[in-house]
Amino acid sequence: MRSLILLGLVGFAAQLVDGSLGMAYGVTSTTLLLAVGVNAAAASATVHLAEIGTTLASGVAHWRFNNIDWKVVAKIGIPGAVGAFAGATFLSNLSTESAAPIMSLILLTLGLYILIRFTAFGLPKKNLGKPMRKRFLAPLGLLAGFVDATGGGGWGPVGTPAILASGRMEPRKVIGSIDASEFLVAVAASLGFLFGIGSENIDFAWVGVLLLGGVIAAPIAAFIVRYVAPRILGSAVGGLIILTNVRTLLRSDWIAASGAVQTVVYVVLALVWAGAIVYSVGEHRKTKAAEAELTPAA
Repeated sequence: MRSLILLGLVGFAAQLVDGSLGMAYGVTSTTLLLAVGVNAAAASATVHLAEIGTTLASGVAHWRFNNIDWKVVAKIGIPGAVGAFAGATFLSNLSTESAAPIMSLILLTLGLYILIRFTAFGLPKKNLGKPMRKRFLAPLGLLAGFVDATGGGGWGPVGTPAILASGRMEPRKVIGSIDASEFLVAVAASLGFLFGIGSENIDFAWVGVLLLGGVIAAPIAAFIVRYVAPRILGSAVGGLIILTNVRTLLRSDWIAASGAVQTVVYVVLALVWAGAIVYSVGEHRKTKAAEAELTPAA
Protein backbone atom coordinates (compact mmCIF):
# COMPACT_ATOMS: atom_id res chain seq x y z
CA MET A 1 0.00 0.00 0.00
CA ARG A 2 2.85 2.39 0.86
CA SER A 3 4.40 1.89 -2.60
CA LEU A 4 1.07 2.61 -4.29
CA ILE A 5 0.61 5.83 -2.30
CA LEU A 6 4.15 6.88 -3.18
CA LEU A 7 3.51 6.11 -6.84
CA GLY A 8 0.32 8.19 -6.74
CA LEU A 9 2.25 11.13 -5.30
CA VAL A 10 4.84 10.72 -8.05
CA GLY A 11 2.04 10.78 -10.63
CA PHE A 12 0.66 13.97 -9.06
CA ALA A 13 4.04 15.72 -8.96
CA ALA A 14 4.99 14.55 -12.45
CA GLN A 15 1.74 15.83 -13.96
CA LEU A 16 1.99 19.10 -12.07
CA VAL A 17 5.36 19.68 -13.72
CA ASP A 18 4.29 18.30 -17.08
CA GLY A 19 1.09 20.32 -17.27
CA SER A 20 2.80 23.57 -16.32
CA LEU A 21 6.08 23.13 -18.21
CA GLY A 22 5.05 20.79 -21.04
CA MET A 23 7.34 17.90 -20.06
CA ALA A 24 8.59 15.45 -17.42
CA TYR A 25 5.61 13.18 -16.61
CA GLY A 26 7.00 10.23 -18.54
CA VAL A 27 10.61 10.82 -17.58
CA THR A 28 9.83 11.10 -13.86
CA SER A 29 7.45 8.16 -13.68
CA THR A 30 9.55 5.86 -15.87
CA THR A 31 12.67 6.61 -13.86
CA LEU A 32 10.94 5.44 -10.67
CA LEU A 33 9.67 2.24 -12.29
CA LEU A 34 13.12 1.42 -13.66
CA ALA A 35 14.63 2.06 -10.23
CA VAL A 36 12.46 -0.65 -8.67
CA GLY A 37 13.45 -3.19 -11.31
CA VAL A 38 10.74 -2.97 -13.99
CA ASN A 39 12.14 -3.68 -17.46
CA ALA A 40 12.26 -0.83 -19.95
CA ALA A 41 9.37 -1.93 -22.17
CA ALA A 42 7.03 -2.70 -19.25
CA ALA A 43 7.92 0.60 -17.53
CA SER A 44 7.22 2.63 -20.66
CA ALA A 45 4.01 0.69 -21.27
CA THR A 46 2.78 1.34 -17.71
CA VAL A 47 3.47 5.05 -17.97
CA HIS A 48 1.85 5.40 -21.40
CA LEU A 49 -1.30 3.58 -20.31
CA ALA A 50 -1.57 5.99 -17.37
CA GLU A 51 -0.90 8.89 -19.72
CA ILE A 52 -4.01 8.08 -21.75
CA GLY A 53 -6.01 9.37 -18.80
CA THR A 54 -3.65 12.09 -17.59
CA THR A 55 -3.18 13.63 -21.05
CA LEU A 56 -6.94 13.58 -21.64
CA ALA A 57 -7.52 15.36 -18.32
CA SER A 58 -4.67 17.77 -19.00
CA GLY A 59 -5.97 18.49 -22.51
CA VAL A 60 -9.45 19.28 -21.22
CA ALA A 61 -8.02 21.54 -18.50
CA HIS A 62 -5.80 23.42 -20.96
CA TRP A 63 -8.75 23.77 -23.35
CA ARG A 64 -10.84 25.36 -20.62
CA PHE A 65 -8.06 27.88 -19.97
CA ASN A 66 -7.67 28.54 -23.72
CA ASN A 67 -4.11 27.20 -23.82
CA ILE A 68 -4.44 25.09 -26.99
CA ASP A 69 -3.90 25.69 -30.71
CA TRP A 70 -5.86 22.81 -32.28
CA LYS A 71 -4.20 23.22 -35.68
CA VAL A 72 -0.84 22.56 -34.06
CA VAL A 73 -2.30 19.58 -32.17
CA ALA A 74 -3.40 17.96 -35.43
CA LYS A 75 -0.18 18.73 -37.32
CA ILE A 76 2.11 17.31 -34.64
CA GLY A 77 -0.14 14.78 -32.89
CA ILE A 78 -0.92 12.48 -35.82
CA PRO A 79 2.73 12.04 -36.91
CA GLY A 80 3.58 11.70 -33.21
CA ALA A 81 1.16 8.79 -32.88
CA VAL A 82 2.78 7.05 -35.85
CA GLY A 83 6.24 7.54 -34.34
CA ALA A 84 5.07 6.36 -30.91
CA PHE A 85 3.55 3.14 -32.27
CA ALA A 86 6.75 2.41 -34.19
CA GLY A 87 8.88 3.20 -31.14
CA ALA A 88 6.80 1.00 -28.82
CA THR A 89 7.01 -1.91 -31.24
CA PHE A 90 10.75 -1.37 -31.57
CA LEU A 91 11.39 -1.15 -27.81
CA SER A 92 9.44 -4.33 -27.24
CA ASN A 93 12.29 -6.13 -29.00
CA LEU A 94 15.32 -3.84 -28.63
CA SER A 95 16.74 -1.26 -26.21
CA THR A 96 17.77 2.17 -27.50
CA GLU A 97 19.87 3.23 -24.50
CA SER A 98 22.93 3.85 -26.70
CA ALA A 99 21.09 6.72 -28.44
CA ALA A 100 20.31 8.51 -25.18
CA PRO A 101 23.55 10.55 -24.95
CA ILE A 102 23.18 11.83 -28.52
CA MET A 103 19.59 12.87 -27.96
CA SER A 104 20.49 14.47 -24.63
CA LEU A 105 23.20 16.54 -26.30
CA ILE A 106 20.67 17.88 -28.83
CA LEU A 107 18.15 18.64 -26.10
CA LEU A 108 20.81 20.26 -23.94
CA THR A 109 21.63 22.64 -26.80
CA LEU A 110 17.95 23.57 -27.16
CA GLY A 111 17.64 24.01 -23.41
CA LEU A 112 20.60 26.39 -23.31
CA TYR A 113 19.11 28.41 -26.15
CA ILE A 114 15.74 28.71 -24.44
CA LEU A 115 17.18 29.58 -21.02
CA ILE A 116 19.40 32.30 -22.45
CA ARG A 117 16.79 33.60 -24.93
CA PHE A 118 13.95 33.92 -22.44
CA THR A 119 16.03 35.04 -19.47
CA ALA A 120 18.00 37.71 -21.33
CA PHE A 121 15.43 38.90 -23.87
CA GLY A 122 12.00 37.64 -22.78
CA LEU A 123 9.42 36.19 -25.14
CA PRO A 124 10.56 36.10 -28.79
CA LYS A 125 8.05 38.34 -30.60
CA LYS A 126 9.43 38.56 -34.12
CA ASN A 127 7.55 35.48 -35.31
CA LEU A 128 4.77 35.49 -32.70
CA GLY A 129 1.39 34.77 -34.28
CA LYS A 130 2.78 33.27 -37.48
CA PRO A 131 1.35 29.83 -38.29
CA MET A 132 3.35 26.73 -37.43
CA ARG A 133 4.21 24.95 -40.68
CA LYS A 134 3.31 21.30 -41.19
CA ARG A 135 6.70 20.60 -42.79
CA PHE A 136 8.23 21.52 -39.42
CA LEU A 137 5.67 19.95 -37.09
CA ALA A 138 5.23 16.61 -38.87
CA PRO A 139 8.88 15.46 -38.71
CA LEU A 140 9.14 16.86 -35.19
CA GLY A 141 6.09 14.86 -34.11
CA LEU A 142 7.40 11.69 -35.73
CA LEU A 143 10.75 12.00 -33.95
CA ALA A 144 9.27 13.05 -30.61
CA GLY A 145 6.74 10.20 -30.66
CA PHE A 146 9.44 7.62 -31.38
CA VAL A 147 11.71 8.99 -28.63
CA ASP A 148 8.80 9.12 -26.20
CA ALA A 149 7.90 5.47 -26.65
CA THR A 150 11.46 4.13 -26.64
CA GLY A 151 12.61 6.26 -23.72
CA GLY A 152 9.50 6.15 -21.53
CA GLY A 153 9.25 9.91 -21.97
CA GLY A 154 10.38 12.51 -24.45
CA TRP A 155 7.33 13.96 -26.15
CA GLY A 156 7.58 17.13 -24.09
CA PRO A 157 11.39 17.42 -23.92
CA VAL A 158 11.64 17.08 -27.71
CA GLY A 159 8.49 18.93 -28.81
CA THR A 160 8.27 21.78 -26.29
CA PRO A 161 11.77 23.28 -26.73
CA ALA A 162 11.67 22.96 -30.52
CA ILE A 163 8.38 24.89 -30.79
CA LEU A 164 9.39 27.41 -28.13
CA ALA A 165 12.61 28.09 -30.02
CA SER A 166 10.62 29.05 -33.14
CA GLY A 167 9.14 32.03 -31.28
CA ARG A 168 5.81 31.62 -33.11
CA MET A 169 3.66 30.67 -30.09
CA GLU A 170 3.24 31.84 -26.52
CA PRO A 171 4.76 29.37 -24.02
CA ARG A 172 1.35 28.61 -22.49
CA LYS A 173 -0.03 27.76 -25.95
CA VAL A 174 2.99 25.57 -26.69
CA ILE A 175 2.58 23.66 -23.44
CA GLY A 176 -1.19 23.28 -23.81
CA SER A 177 -0.90 22.06 -27.41
CA ILE A 178 1.91 19.62 -26.58
CA ASP A 179 -0.06 18.22 -23.62
CA ALA A 180 -3.26 17.84 -25.68
CA SER A 181 -1.51 16.14 -28.62
CA GLU A 182 0.22 13.75 -26.22
CA PHE A 183 -3.10 11.94 -25.80
CA LEU A 184 -2.75 10.59 -29.37
CA VAL A 185 0.85 9.60 -28.65
CA ALA A 186 -0.10 7.79 -25.43
CA VAL A 187 -2.87 5.81 -27.13
CA ALA A 188 -0.63 4.78 -30.05
CA ALA A 189 2.30 3.83 -27.80
CA SER A 190 0.03 1.81 -25.49
CA LEU A 191 -1.36 -0.14 -28.43
CA GLY A 192 2.18 -0.80 -29.66
CA PHE A 193 3.26 -2.14 -26.27
CA LEU A 194 0.14 -4.28 -25.87
CA PHE A 195 0.84 -5.86 -29.24
CA GLY A 196 4.56 -6.17 -28.50
CA ILE A 197 4.79 -7.46 -24.90
CA GLY A 198 1.19 -8.29 -23.99
CA SER A 199 -0.81 -7.18 -20.96
CA GLU A 200 0.61 -9.80 -18.59
CA ASN A 201 3.82 -7.79 -18.14
CA ILE A 202 1.96 -4.67 -17.00
CA ASP A 203 0.86 -3.95 -13.40
CA PHE A 204 -2.52 -2.25 -13.84
CA ALA A 205 -2.64 -1.24 -10.16
CA TRP A 206 0.42 0.91 -10.81
CA VAL A 207 -1.24 2.29 -13.92
CA GLY A 208 -4.27 3.23 -11.85
CA VAL A 209 -2.44 5.13 -9.11
CA LEU A 210 -0.22 6.98 -11.61
CA LEU A 211 -3.38 7.94 -13.48
CA LEU A 212 -5.19 9.09 -10.33
CA GLY A 213 -2.33 11.31 -9.21
CA GLY A 214 -2.00 12.83 -12.68
CA VAL A 215 -5.71 13.51 -13.11
CA ILE A 216 -5.85 15.37 -9.78
CA ALA A 217 -2.87 17.55 -10.75
CA ALA A 218 -3.97 18.32 -14.36
CA PRO A 219 -6.37 21.25 -13.71
CA ILE A 220 -3.96 22.78 -11.18
CA ALA A 221 -1.13 22.71 -13.73
CA ALA A 222 -3.33 24.20 -16.46
CA PHE A 223 -4.20 27.09 -14.12
CA ILE A 224 -0.54 27.69 -13.29
CA VAL A 225 0.57 27.90 -16.93
CA ARG A 226 -2.30 30.28 -17.74
CA TYR A 227 -1.08 32.93 -15.32
CA VAL A 228 2.69 32.51 -15.11
CA ALA A 229 4.53 35.13 -17.22
CA PRO A 230 6.04 33.76 -20.48
CA ARG A 231 9.50 35.07 -19.60
CA ILE A 232 9.50 33.26 -16.25
CA LEU A 233 8.01 30.12 -17.77
CA GLY A 234 10.64 30.09 -20.53
CA SER A 235 13.46 30.34 -17.98
CA ALA A 236 11.91 27.53 -15.94
CA VAL A 237 11.52 25.26 -18.97
CA GLY A 238 15.05 25.93 -20.20
CA GLY A 239 16.59 25.14 -16.82
CA LEU A 240 14.60 21.92 -16.49
CA ILE A 241 15.73 20.74 -19.93
CA ILE A 242 19.37 21.50 -19.08
CA LEU A 243 19.32 19.73 -15.72
CA THR A 244 17.55 16.66 -17.10
CA ASN A 245 19.89 16.16 -20.02
CA VAL A 246 23.12 17.01 -18.18
CA ARG A 247 22.13 14.26 -15.74
CA THR A 248 21.76 11.79 -18.60
CA LEU A 249 25.12 12.78 -20.11
CA LEU A 250 27.01 12.61 -16.81
CA ARG A 251 25.71 9.09 -16.19
CA SER A 252 26.35 7.89 -19.76
CA ASP A 253 29.35 5.86 -20.92
CA TRP A 254 30.58 8.99 -22.69
CA ILE A 255 31.46 10.69 -19.38
CA ALA A 256 30.70 8.28 -16.53
CA ALA A 257 31.24 11.03 -13.95
CA SER A 258 31.74 10.13 -10.30
CA GLY A 259 29.06 10.85 -7.74
CA ALA A 260 31.02 13.78 -6.31
CA VAL A 261 31.44 15.39 -9.73
CA GLN A 262 27.76 14.94 -10.49
CA THR A 263 26.80 16.59 -7.21
CA VAL A 264 28.99 19.62 -7.88
CA VAL A 265 27.61 20.02 -11.40
CA TYR A 266 24.01 19.73 -10.19
CA VAL A 267 24.54 22.34 -7.46
CA VAL A 268 26.16 24.80 -9.89
CA LEU A 269 23.41 24.30 -12.49
CA ALA A 270 20.69 24.66 -9.85
CA LEU A 271 22.18 27.95 -8.66
CA VAL A 272 22.43 29.27 -12.22
CA TRP A 273 18.85 28.15 -12.92
CA ALA A 274 17.56 29.81 -9.74
CA GLY A 275 19.43 32.98 -10.62
CA ALA A 276 17.92 33.00 -14.11
CA ILE A 277 14.39 32.65 -12.73
CA VAL A 278 14.97 35.41 -10.16
CA TYR A 279 16.30 37.68 -12.91
CA SER A 280 13.31 36.89 -15.14
CA VAL A 281 10.91 37.66 -12.30
CA GLY A 282 12.63 40.99 -11.72
CA GLU A 283 12.56 41.94 -15.41
CA HIS A 284 8.91 40.91 -15.68
CA ARG A 285 8.01 43.16 -12.75
CA LYS A 286 9.87 46.07 -14.34
CA THR A 287 7.97 45.52 -17.60
CA LYS A 288 4.60 45.37 -15.81
CA ALA A 289 5.43 48.52 -13.85
CA ALA A 290 6.37 50.37 -17.03
CA GLU A 291 3.13 49.23 -18.71
CA ALA A 292 1.12 50.38 -15.69
CA GLU A 293 2.69 53.85 -15.89
CA LEU A 294 1.86 54.13 -19.60
CA THR A 295 -1.74 52.97 -19.25
CA PRO A 296 -3.18 56.14 -17.59
CA ALA A 297 -1.41 58.32 -20.17
CA ALA A 298 -2.87 56.27 -23.01
